[in-house]
Amino acid sequence: MPEAEALQGPQTLIGIIGTGSMGAGIAQVAALAGHAVRLFDAQPGAVQAALQRIGNELAHGVQRGRLEPAQRAAVLDRLQPVDSIAGIEGCGLVIEAVAERLEVKQALFRQLEQLLPAHTVLATNTSSISVTAVAQGLQHRGRVVGWHFFNPATRMRLVEVVRGLDTDHAVADAISQLSRAWGKTPVDAPNTPGFIVNRVARPYYGESLRLLAEQLAPAPVIDRLLREAGGFPMGPFELIDLVGVDINLAVSESIFAATQFDTRYAPHLLQQELVRAGRLGRKSGRGFYDYQLDAATPLAAPVEPAPLLPALRASAQPGLLGPLVERLRAGGLVVVADGSLPAESLAIDEVTVALTDGRTATQRGEGQPLLLLDLARDFASTRVLGATASAGHHDRLPTLAVALRPAGIELLALDDVAGLGVMRVAACLVNEAADLCTWTGTLPADIDIAMVLGAGHPQGPMAWGELLGAPRVIKVLEHLQAHYGDSRYRRSPRLWRMVAPHS
Repeated sequence: MPEAEALQGPQTLIGIIGTGSMGAGIAQVAALAGHAVRLFDAQPGAVQAALQRIGNELAHGVQRGRLEPAQRAAVLDRLQPVDSIAGIEGCGLVIEAVAERLEVKQALFRQLEQLLPAHTVLATNTSSISVTAVAQGLQHRGRVVGWHFFNPATRMRLVEVVRGLDTDHAVADAISQLSRAWGKTPVDAPNTPGFIVNRVARPYYGESLRLLAEQLAPAPVIDRLLREAGGFPMGPFELIDLVGVDINLAVSESIFAATQFDTRYAPHLLQQELVRAGRLGRKSGRGFYDYQLDAATPLAAPVEPAPLLPALRASAQPGLLGPLVERLRAGGLVVVADGSLPAESLAIDEVTVALTDGRTATQRGEGQPLLLLDLARDFASTRVLGATASAGHHDRLPTLAVALRPAGIELLALDDVAGLGVMRVAACLVNEAADLCTWTGTLPADIDIAMVLGAGHPQGPMAWGELLGAPRVIKVLEHLQAHYGDSRYRRSPRLWRMVAPHS
């Protein structure tokens, strides 16, 4: 097996098989790092189309002053199209970016094994297929490694390095070092369905789809809530439309099947219906949103505030709501401390306002008027909050809206759905990451790095866990499981250990 240094130098000839957007992006990264790259695609014209795209992107780099014209010319000179797979012969590293189907990848690697010497490293860019399965049947399985780039490969810093059961550790280490030499941040990902990012990201989509189906709010409201209160760069439905509803569904189905149909990863009927209708997102002109030229802009209008400011009291133990209380005071609102109020609650006139704990407001209020606030990643800076009310008391939301206005916060009305939006998604993200740690030994730091760099999350799920605290996450999940009777909300063993780390 090769030493790390054997792959790092620009003298290593790189082979790329499959020149779609991912393969072309990887080729560009390798050529920018100084490697000669041979490109092959079985589809006629695909390599030339890839070279045209790369040339255009490099030209934009020159226009923006990031590249010199001579550098662009040198990079293009390093890209060598070949018209048959035999042209890959002589490469020290071959990376496949072909169709995401196991039988296709296995057949390709069998071909490569006949063509290339045993020391050539074979890397699969699969996003979710078992690396062990890809290498199955090969004579030299130790040289096969997962090297998952993220799209666009030229811009996304993260790569997941995945060892199959037989992958030589020296090969994985060499790929990690080569990743760093190419300006990427590698993380060691387990060879389990979805690796890190595609697995841990499932709750962001899955819970949001369930919330939409249960009519927590329309898609634009949920997107705005997760984006502005949760801090995520895109709302879940905006993101699915960007990636492609069909692509997101295919990943969900793949992970669902690979986990023996665990309900936690079950695809949702809403996705399936959109795909059946040909509404695949931006690429088809319609998905959760309409992208046609004459389409109306989707609205996520806030609650209209009541005309008069109410009297406001705050618990002497405000907990996560402490920064919000300080903002209200800084905005000129009189907030009286009240030691009789439960921890982490406010009172507007005689109506209690509390942070959601996974129960519905109606269940928790037990016949009394109760308003529940959804979570915000940062109550000290958020400009949007979501809230719901117990049955028959949604007319109290305008009073909460006027109380929040001095702090510059708009209120989004939510239906009385268990866990609300940000809290439910965040708790499930924490639980999923904790489960990955429990059953695979993946490092928490690697998970957080992967989700920030690979999925664009504002912070990793383990950081969300530190913000919320394991006891709160457990309580939210317990309430969700009691409410729905669904094992998808079962608590990870690691969460219990986080409650009592020395026990």
